[in-house]
Amino acid sequence: MIAPHTGGCRCGAVRFEALAEPHHVSYCHCGDCRRASGAPVSAFVGFLVDQVAFTGKALKMYENGPVTRSFCGICGSPIAYVDERLEDDIYFMLGAMDRPADFEPTLHAYVSEQLPFLHMSDDLPRHLKTSVKRPDGTVP
Repeated sequence: MIAPHTGGCRCGAVRFEALAEPHHVSYCHCGDCRRASGAPVSAFVGFLVDQVAFTGKALKMYENGPVTRSFCGICGSPIAYVDERLEDDIYFMLGAMDRPADFEPTLHAYVSEQLPFLHMSDDLPRHLKTSVKRPDGTVP
């Protein structure tokens, strides 16, 4: 992978560019991600917020507790999420990336909420909850 990394929504009204390599690529099995994506599992690519630029005027936000999810206000495509507990990070939906095959997930998060019929046969680490350390160094 070589930066910049680009992506956007289905209709093209929202575009973004990350000017560095991602610090995190993972699957998430939590119910909140499942509802936000409409998929049985989500995959995310994490960057530092100050390494990302957005273009277009259709980006909309939805806040739910400490998490704010962004989406295209025209086509509805989910774009990313930020978590106020991880204020320096932004996590893009893998499917929103222009070259999603460039970002192979390295772990599974929230496997305690994984759907019982979903079987992913890989040897990646599996975390019962989050895999991302909070600023105080803890992993909830």
